[in-house]
Amino acid sequence: MISPDTFVFDNSYAAELEGFYVPWQGERAPAPRIVHLNRDLAVELLLDPDVLASEGGAAIFAGSKAPEGASPLVQAYAGHQFGSFSAQLGDGRALLIGELIDCHGVRRDLQLKGSGRTPFSRSGDGKAVLGAVLREYLIGEAMHALGVPTTRALAVVTTGDQIMRQGLEPGAVLTRVAASHLRVGTFQFFAAREEPAKVRQLADYAIRRHFPELADKEDRYLTMFRMVRDRQAETVAQWMSVGFVHGVMNTDNMTISGETLDYGPCAFIDSYDPEATFSSIDHQGRYRYENQPAIAQWNLARFVETLLPLIDPADSARAIEVATDEVKEFQTIYQKLWLERMRAKLGFDHREGEDLDLVNDLLRVMDRQDIDFTVFFRRLADGARGDLGAVRALFNDPTAFNVWLKSWLARLDHEDGSALSRADAMDRVNPVYIPRNHKVQEALDAATNSDLEPFRRLMTVLAQPFDRLKGSDEYEDRAPDGFGPYRTFCGT
Repeated sequence: MISPDTFVFDNSYAAELEGFYVPWQGERAPAPRIVHLNRDLAVELLLDPDVLASEGGAAIFAGSKAPEGASPLVQAYAGHQFGSFSAQLGDGRALLIGELIDCHGVRRDLQLKGSGRTPFSRSGDGKAVLGAVLREYLIGEAMHALGVPTTRALAVVTTGDQIMRQGLEPGAVLTRVAASHLRVGTFQFFAAREEPAKVRQLADYAIRRHFPELADKEDRYLTMFRMVRDRQAETVAQWMSVGFVHGVMNTDNMTISGETLDYGPCAFIDSYDPEATFSSIDHQGRYRYENQPAIAQWNLARFVETLLPLIDPADSARAIEVATDEVKEFQTIYQKLWLERMRAKLGFDHREGEDLDLVNDLLRVMDRQDIDFTVFFRRLADGARGDLGAVRALFNDPTAFNVWLKSWLARLDHEDGSALSRADAMDRVNPVYIPRNHKVQEALDAATNSDLEPFRRLMTVLAQPFDRLKGSDEYEDRAPDGFGPYRTFCGT
């Protein structure tokens, strides 16, 4: 039974940003049922998982009933979608039910995704289907286990509805947890309406929530931008290091917190391919794997544009000049962070001047050789242990790789510790398991047909991505030849 003290809300967004949202209620679900509950995350949020697993919990997570103390609302935001600006987007299928303070003293949003139509739904039904909801749960939790900043998933419920997508599919709702749902698009919404006072109000709120150390600084708005920039650089560097393709890096999907948001059309690469694109609507490859750092920088330029009147209210030319300089710094910051990740993947602790060339040479050797990105780095660690045959065997023509290998082994000799210790360090940052696209699809197809066992098995493996688990060899393998090109879709 859900008691009044089950959720202890502290709803700052609702209290401090009136006019930035519309109060709303989810639609009543005919037969809500909990499909999957993240018990560890519930405990982190100071919630009782046994209570959440009840019928009352299912009703709350479906959006049918707001718990006591909630302030359910839908947020307004705008955004550039595939480069084109939409002045009004907003939560078309999402409902922020409130904020909790977790066991670490951190404020976290509790949001429902798929709970029905809202004032921002436009022509959509505001609903979600089970396969897509489980996909977001699975990928988000896998990213968390990999150490990538991300929103999390607390629960998945089915609603009892049948929703028309590729046919009739089971309706479902995801409960998403985030440091906040403040986006670049939130700032764009009010900047586009030429409401600088509201942009300032929003920026001050973002500072209080995410960057409280800046509250009394004279240059707090420019410094906030720098901190958002640096967080985004770190997140994208981590995406690239594990072969993740977000697929829809619109400005309304770029968080101020640096957390990865929205797992609709995302996927992980099997073979290393800088042009990898999975989204069914990204026909030009705007959000392809290799272009993600450039898109992040482009999005940050759109963000800082909204802050220009705050950066220097008296001198717009100076504001543009300093903002432009800060945006240009992104590439340098990103490359440094990415190179640190790649050094670790190659077993290096120390920095040397030729490391960037060594990494880029490796990527050129791997390109168009159909080399499995994840498997390669685990086998390279075995190479550090003395078994070079397994990693060489990945190449149809290892000639160029053999040249690179000599350089890598020579560079590895510059590191402290034994070759075995370097190999063990590599294994701590190079996963055995990622959400292989064919295994994800297999799990989602089975779940849609009422078989959740493949999903649960996959979740168990992905929770320990760096440790080889007995009896889990099938989760290491790339897609079989007959799987074909993988396509993902934005619609939930």
